[in-house]
Amino acid sequence: VLPWNAYLSDLLPDKQANERDFTVTISAVLSNTCGQKYSYEINGKSAIYLGEDEEHFQHHSKWDGIGKETVLSEFLGCQYSLTLYPTISLRTQYHSNATFFSLMVAVIFLVTGIVFYIYVVCVQRRQKAVMAIAVRSSAIVSSLFPDNVRDRVMEDAVTVGDHNSIISYGKSKDFRLINSMRKFLGESGDRIEDMCATKPVADLFPETTVMFADLVGFTAWSSAREPSQVFQLLETIYHGFDLLAPRRRVFKLETVGDCYVAVTGLPDPRTDHAVLMVRFARDILFKFEELTKKLEVLLGPDTADLSIRIGIHSGPVTAGVLRGERARFQLFGDTMNTAARIESCSEGGRVLLSQETSELLTNAGKGHWLEKRDDKVKAKGKGELQTYWLDVSLPRHWDEDEITECGDFIWGEEKLRGTTVVYRKEDRLIDWNVEHLHRLLKEVSARRKALGLKKMTAPELKNIRYSKSGSTVLEEVKEVIALPEFDPKAAREQEDPQTVELHPTAVAQLHDYVVAISYLYHDNAFHNFDHASHVTMSVIKLLSRIVFSPPTDHKGTRRSAMKNKRQKAAANMHDNTYGITSDPLTQFACVFSALIHDVDHRGVPNGQLAVENLKLATLYKNKSLAEQNSVDLAWDLLMDDRYSELRKAIYCNESEQKRFRSLVVNAVMATDIMDRDLKNLRNARWDKAFNENVSSSGIASENLSSSSHGEKSLHGEKTDTREDINRKATIVIEHLMQASDVAHTMQHWHIYRKWNERLFQEMYSAYKSGRAETDPSTFWYKGEIGFFDYYIIPLAKKVKDCGVFGVSSDEYLNYAMQNRDEWTLKGESIVAEMVQKKSKLFMQQKLIRQRKSSNASGA
Repeated sequence: VLPWNAYLSDLLPDKQANERDFTVTISAVLSNTCGQKYSYEINGKSAIYLGEDEEHFQHHSKWDGIGKETVLSEFLGCQYSLTLYPTISLRTQYHSNATFFSLMVAVIFLVTGIVFYIYVVCVQRRQKAVMAIAVRSSAIVSSLFPDNVRDRVMEDAVTVGDHNSIISYGKSKDFRLINSMRKFLGESGDRIEDMCATKPVADLFPETTVMFADLVGFTAWSSAREPSQVFQLLETIYHGFDLLAPRRRVFKLETVGDCYVAVTGLPDPRTDHAVLMVRFARDILFKFEELTKKLEVLLGPDTADLSIRIGIHSGPVTAGVLRGERARFQLFGDTMNTAARIESCSEGGRVLLSQETSELLTNAGKGHWLEKRDDKVKAKGKGELQTYWLDVSLPRHWDEDEITECGDFIWGEEKLRGTTVVYRKEDRLIDWNVEHLHRLLKEVSARRKALGLKKMTAPELKNIRYSKSGSTVLEEVKEVIALPEFDPKAAREQEDPQTVELHPTAVAQLHDYVVAISYLYHDNAFHNFDHASHVTMSVIKLLSRIVFSPPTDHKGTRRSAMKNKRQKAAANMHDNTYGITSDPLTQFACVFSALIHDVDHRGVPNGQLAVENLKLATLYKNKSLAEQNSVDLAWDLLMDDRYSELRKAIYCNESEQKRFRSLVVNAVMATDIMDRDLKNLRNARWDKAFNENVSSSGIASENLSSSSHGEKSLHGEKTDTREDINRKATIVIEHLMQASDVAHTMQHWHIYRKWNERLFQEMYSAYKSGRAETDPSTFWYKGEIGFFDYYIIPLAKKVKDCGVFGVSSDEYLNYAMQNRDEWTLKGESIVAEMVQKKSKLFMQQKLIRQRKSSNASGA
């Protein structure tokens, strides 16, 4: 045995004084070619034998890459070698964590930087939001208060803030200012002391001119429109006025409903306040006329018939901020009351001025603007007042300060931009009809794409010709028209119809077709293109009011949400509207039918038409002559080769064409309300469709679209078959058309009066020209009462009972009953007035003919 530990002793140097305090240990492995291995631990001067057991050498494999091997001499035939390894303790003593700590510092710095960046971004966003709120608030305050009044309010609010600084200690400056503003305006609480602590902002302005401008016919017009359309009109008109006001140095005070109130002479006193206000009044008079004509393309018939009446008075007013809930700048005094009364005595499209305003204009050298009113107006508390009309017949550019044109539309501007707006009423109605038919065709196209239906080629379209199921249009009327079943995939995948672009040729052909239809209408007083557009507007309104109301059980509890969780909203809408809402082609057919339902109407009933036109009477077998003739003329025109692209946009296969034809035929033939046989048939179909299946609320049973045969529901109720659903849809469409055809009887009293007088004029003219045997004035009063009792009111109740049209059904029924009551009170005098007016017109026409005759004979 060799004493290797003696050879391995004193190999390591002693620790120096300036060295770190640690002990150096090295593992030494002595091996030979004879298969022997010995392990030593060298520490300082000694070498400790560890043994030759394999367990002493297992950890050395980790350090094979850094081990130092030395070959020694051969002894007894065995070649020895010595390998030195650092021990684990030595490695630990020399191991450094500097890299780890450096990495951690870098990570902490990066995270801190990111947090700081996020904080800065959030602060900036908050500042932008606060700034945006401040800008909006400033704009609102500026619109409510004149500049100097706003500044005074702010100053007083700051004073209140300083007075309460102890209470608001620790709060931000902005919060204290807002709180102070609210306290000053009396919005922060119910304490009277808060408002008494400061003096109100109020002043007397001795020289001002106040204007009231009210829309004439607005109430009746709005009764036939959607709420959104009402606001669209008001916002557009008021926006146009607001743009004009600052350019005339006019302060807009407020709008109360459809009344626009403005003042000049404050907050900065001016000697020419009356001149400025009169110029502004004339500006808005022309602006109103211009805007309503443009809006008629968007909002439909009669929009351009609206007018504005204006009343102006000059005098002192008390102006200030009336503090409290919703504090705002207000005017008080007799001047305001007088201006309001003068406006109520004015007329549509005219400006009425008080004596005081007229004198100021005369003193300013503008007396030629005035036209003395013949009669004096009576004002409550004022007696009779002499007033003057503003001469609006002066040249448009009467004013050296004529303002430049400015943008007016905040709704629908994109539709009108780049479009030449024509001012002929019939052209505006044509554009309006085209706009709505175009919108519905885009919906048809979107649904067709979702269903995966392919468009026809030109040859295929040309080969499709509708074969009549009967010899006349009337014989084509169907008791049940099959509408498409609900397709959940199509409802889910259908794109937004607004993004659909129809072929430009199809759009151009649509416009040409509507123009051609308008030319097919005669110049009757009632049955004309204007009436067709009014019926179309009612159809569009009722279709837009179609709503979903979940069915109720006998206890009145909602069942659809609880029992049919998997049924989607679209399926519910489809079921409860009998499939009408799911088929854009059906809706297009309804609007199309309204447009063409009185084409070529001759201004006389069917009985007289049969006498005057034996050819039509023979062709249509003395039944519904005017209605059948309208369908044939409009359909033959649509089948013309000029409208091939339009037909492709309407239907894409023979099945769609047949459904479209059937819907048009049924809808138009439903407008013949004088034929008793047709009326009895419709009533019988209504009873068959609804009397057994309509609940007390008028809502159809659920799960309709999924039922192809009658089945029992979870409550034991029998659900409708597919045929039952289609029967209901068919009869609802017919009653929709009937209600729209006489919609004027179920709208505002003024609308009813307008169309009632036109129908009377048409029938009276027929009587005077020998085309009617009976003078309508002899039966008109009682006839209208009977018409309400036996047709209009029952029809309105049916529209309500079918449960499809939401609040419109209640609206129509209420208006019908109100008009019936008012006609009962005023009808006789109205008939006498209409007869007198028509007789006077006939007398004037007779005198004109006589003069022409005498002039011709004299020549």
